[in-house]
Amino acid sequence: MFSFLKNHPFAVEAYFESSVVLTFAVPKQELQQLIPECLELDTFNDRWAFIAVAMVQTKALRLKGFPKILGNHFFLIGYRIFVRYKNCAGKRLRGLYILKSATDKKKMEFLGNIFTHYNYTTADIITSQKDNTFTIQSIQSKLEVIVKVHKDEIALPQHSPFSSWKEARKFAGPLPFTFTFNSAKKEVLIIEGVRENWQPAPVEVISYQIPFLDSLNSKQVILANAFIIQNIPYHWKKGKIEKWKS
Repeated sequence: MFSFLKNHPFAVEAYFESSVVLTFAVPKQELQQLIPECLELDTFNDRWAFIAVAMVQTKALRLKGFPKILGNHFFLIGYRIFVRYKNCAGKRLRGLYILKSATDKKKMEFLGNIFTHYNYTTADIITSQKDNTFTIQSIQSKLEVIVKVHKDEIALPQHSPFSSWKEARKFAGPLPFTFTFNSAKKEVLIIEGVRENWQPAPVEVISYQIPFLDSLNSKQVILANAFIIQNIPYHWKKGKIEKWKS
């Protein structure tokens, strides 16, 4: 009866204290079956498709226009595929298709699964920072990511398909749009995110263990890039639905 609520019916805003995003390259044929028919993979060199693992400390997440005091602080982890969508106006949009999400609060899991299609679960997410090194882990999920921020220029991950950070930055999430597809109704839900002063800084990945990536059973998963942004206001517009014509 209330399924319409999952279509992001309200604009939402938050403050990103930090967002660490690791992007992994996977042969495109191995990700094709994970996206709906209305989307196409956003590829590099017609060979690689990409999964981003975004780990975001949000502050004062609330309905847009509401006082900050009514907001909530959550840590969010999202697993997203880089995709493209051609809308009804014929414009090609770059964005993300979300496979799964995790949060550190039951409240966010409850509300997130009412108002979005992002498949939230709750995990024991623990974060720490020592000097310029950030650690994100979940004992329950067996996840651990350690990254280090450098003042000077650093090298790309060893086996990255990119030849420069300029190339790599084109696949640094989040992108402007997120898409969900209702296959029964042939409807596409488009959610647009808006941010300012978005300047992702490359980080060195000291180590990572991400069981969700292992669960995909892909033969080749390569760390392609890693970025951090800090102290950025962000908001999501109300979701927009349009009919998809195959």
